[in-house]
Amino acid sequence: MRLDTLSALNAERAARRAALIVTDPADGSQRLVRAADIAADPLAEVLRERLRSGRSGLAEQPDGRPVFVAVHLPPVRFVVVGAVHISQALAPMAAQLGLDLTVIDPRTAFASPERFPGVRLIAQWPDKAFEEIGPLDAYTALAALTHDPKIDDPALAAALRADCAYIGALGSRKTHGRRVERLKEAGFDEAAIGRIHAPIGLDLGAVSPAEIALSILAQLVATLRKERAGDRDAARGGA
Repeated sequence: MRLDTLSALNAERAARRAALIVTDPADGSQRLVRAADIAADPLAEVLRERLRSGRSGLAEQPDGRPVFVAVHLPPVRFVVVGAVHISQALAPMAAQLGLDLTVIDPRTAFASPERFPGVRLIAQWPDKAFEEIGPLDAYTALAALTHDPKIDDPALAAALRADCAYIGALGSRKTHGRRVERLKEAGFDEAAIGRIHAPIGLDLGAVSPAEIALSILAQLVATLRKERAGDRDAARGGA
């Protein structure tokens, strides 16, 4: 890979933006395509599909010649607000899925290393914790699990403003109805609030913390696979 191409790719990685490297096997030439530039590319349809799937592989150019498309996606950060029993069950499953997990909870009785060994744990209020881990973005998934509006609501508001890839919140439909009213009062419209998965998780009839954790991760994975992250990047100009 040429130094200028590698430098451009590293810049996209540092900014947590998706990019693709298109290689022509015939002559070894390469070019970088930023997610924000896909719409104007001759291989737009192919690149969108590769970005959606997250898989690198061979593709065909309009003239029939093959190219290899290497997909470079930022690692998905999974921010869990609430050091609760569900979060304890989530931790090992998230690791198996390759998710970069952070658990946030200002309640130090819950947010203890003994309860979350080997997990990045921040015993701060969400706004302070987000300053420490860096800004939320389109490659962040957030689950609010405390049942405490003072903790969950600011986290959900930050996730909505950041256009996070997945947003979920624990609670019954009645609880979520009250949450919706609070978010509307905070200035969010129905379309934005509608992005919150609540009650959180796929409807598996889950009862135990482990079953609820499984339902959350299943919903998260399904959402990530269905979202056209490249299109959302392009729509925001790669911001």
